[in-house]
Amino acid sequence: MSSIEKNDATLALAKDLISRQSVTPVDGGCQALLAQRLEACGFVCEFMPFGEVQNLWARRGSKAPLLVFAGHTDVVPVGAENQWRHPPFIPTEDGDYLYGRGAADMKSSLAAMVVACEAFVADHPDHHGSIGFLITSDEEGPAVDGTVKVVEALAARGEPMDYCLVGEPSSSHQLGDVVKNGRRGSLNGILTVHGIQGHVAYPHLAANPVHMFSPALLRLVQEHWDNGNAFFPPTSFQISNINAGTGANNVIPADLEVVFNFRFSTQVTDRQLRERVETILTDCGLDYDLAWHTSGQPFLTKQGKLIDGARKAIADVLGVQTELSTAGGTSDGRFIAPLGVQVLELGPVNATIHQVNERVKIADLALLTDVYYQLVKNLLS
Repeated sequence: MSSIEKNDATLALAKDLISRQSVTPVDGGCQALLAQRLEACGFVCEFMPFGEVQNLWARRGSKAPLLVFAGHTDVVPVGAENQWRHPPFIPTEDGDYLYGRGAADMKSSLAAMVVACEAFVADHPDHHGSIGFLITSDEEGPAVDGTVKVVEALAARGEPMDYCLVGEPSSSHQLGDVVKNGRRGSLNGILTVHGIQGHVAYPHLAANPVHMFSPALLRLVQEHWDNGNAFFPPTSFQISNINAGTGANNVIPADLEVVFNFRFSTQVTDRQLRERVETILTDCGLDYDLAWHTSGQPFLTKQGKLIDGARKAIADVLGVQTELSTAGGTSDGRFIAPLGVQVLELGPVNATIHQVNERVKIADLALLTDVYYQLVKNLLS
């Protein structure tokens, strides 16, 4: 398949996917379309729904090593539709770019990998090992009935993975300049500080939870949680929401709710962070309730065949010396890496993801397809 043919094929499939309104957890028929394409080149496809989430597991081959492409068909809401340059679910070529919700995150990656595998199978019908696709419609949402459930089901029936390529938009300024070989952990807290409601003119008869929390807030934001390491930046603490009061200007609130998040390195555990926060709150004499949720543990893929294969593919196709990074948010790689799988994220430039006017360079579609093709070839031929 020539470069022009790959570009046309990937662009057409990306457009077809973008045109399907698949706001999380809706799949919008994307997985059925992908399954149809994959079955045509020898994949065995299995739909694995959990709750209201659609998941697709597709595999070609039965031998090790198993290289899996992990991706998602769901997208985030479009936001203010009247601010879009083009309707978000009408994929539109405008200048050098393809516009549409999911263009960068991550329907172009899905299209590129499918076309890459079609070309690879045509060129190498008796390839070494196996190729898999793990596709969910629950990555942008709660992520409880998607990849994590499929991974559990595959592990239970003895279907281990060796390598996992996640199609998240990893690139910063140009295609291939950054790949993610790990992610920080994510720990969420919802804190409720209890006070006593009263009239602002009689503060001695009340207890203002906002005032009481202030010393603890100062300690939390000034706390040095760790130094990070060679692979991860220092752990960060951020408050995302604070709410208190009745809306009246003459009422001391009864309670204060604080929503916060840690993005943490491998230098500290979520348990240690919980204990340190609770110690600060207790030292400050607060009456509080605190609900915790760990949405992902940190993971890191060290140098190995997957990183080597990706670096070589990027250098050969793009002439770029890629940078390894663990920055950014979480991805579904956090559910796969704990099984001992080498996990790497490689995808388009992420400058417009989740934004109005999300877009991807049209020329990058063929290039990404070529990179994926070379990576598969480096690992399985």
